[in-house]
Amino acid sequence: MEGNKALALDAFAERTGIALLRLDYSGTGSSEGEFRQGTLARWLTEVLAAIDQQTEGPLILIGSSMGGWLALHAALQRPDRVQALVGIAAAPDFTNWGFTAEQAAHLTDEGHLTRTFWESGQQALLLDGRIDATCPVRLVHGAEDRDVPLDVAFRTMRALRSADVQLNVIKGGGHRLSEPHEIDAILRTVQALLEPAP
Repeated sequence: MEGNKALALDAFAERTGIALLRLDYSGTGSSEGEFRQGTLARWLTEVLAAIDQQTEGPLILIGSSMGGWLALHAALQRPDRVQALVGIAAAPDFTNWGFTAEQAAHLTDEGHLTRTFWESGQQALLLDGRIDATCPVRLVHGAEDRDVPLDVAFRTMRALRSADVQLNVIKGGGHRLSEPHEIDAILRTVQALLEPAP
């Protein structure tokens, strides 16, 4: 909630007169709890509760990294509310490509990334099938992202059912995409989604 991208989006929303809800999942950022108790299923439940209890009307979901994975699931579960989605270095299926077989075999429930988290992620995989979201989707990804390979963005684009999917690859960009010109690219992406179709 307090990262450069989130704060820039908050300021953008204030300038443009639109409502914005920022959230950190339990055990992350400003939220209470322990990260090692988190799972994809638990965090998705939190996202959906925030949507249902704290917002009304059409939504543009914006998720960064793991948040991009959760945003895709939220769009699938709230198709009547979600009008568009922006994935910033989105990391769907992280548990499938982000771990070697050896790492997955040695996960426990005592580490930073736990076996429970990994198993929850394995039950939430998206990229091997069709992602039935039909809203406009914008993916912003750094060409030099070492945490989420650029190929993940291309796989996401191919898997999405929506006919309105665009991928903006930022030359030299890493995973955080927090440099001023990178944040500007994100804000321009959101602004374009807010503009009425010609």
